Amino acid sequence: MPSFDIVSELNMQEVDNAVNQARKELTGRFDFSGSKSEIEWDKKAITVIAEDDYKMSAIKDILLKKLHHRGVDIQAMKFEKPEPMGGMLWKQPVSLIQGIEKEAAKKLVKIIKDSQLKVQAAINDDLVRVSSKSIDTLQECMNLVRKADIGVPLQFTNMRQ
Repeated sequence: MPSFDIVSELNMQEVDNAVNQARKELTGRFDFSGSKSEIEWDKKAITVIAEDDYKMSAIKDILLKKLHHRGVDIQAMKFEKPEPMGGMLWKQPVSLIQGIEKEAAKKLVKIIKDSQLKVQAAINDDLVRVSSKSIDTLQECMNLVRKADIGVPLQFTNMRQ
């Protein structure tokens, strides 16, 4: 029986490239010369460090622009509340959202079931598997899911016939 998986994944190499490009732009900008502003990246999360709100928002804009340019969906970035770091510095953690959380998966399955398409949707860990007897019905389901907004970027993988 044909099926596909709905997942939410990030290309970590592109995230790494975007962070490095943003760092490079920070070193070349005149308004950041002599400041202690920086972007930290530990392969799991990004941390923005800046001296004031202006620099924090400028770094955020640079980072989002570079991520978007590299093809990374910026819905997968969750900017936390800035917190004081000491020495007049502020840090703002940025979480990378990967996988579909249980609540979002339940919402997605409900949207699929309410559509009256002849498909079966099941939640498997951090993905949703959709199966049907017809590939055309699966493609209709893909279009339905593309139009739905559940707050996380979605990709379709593992199409089987």
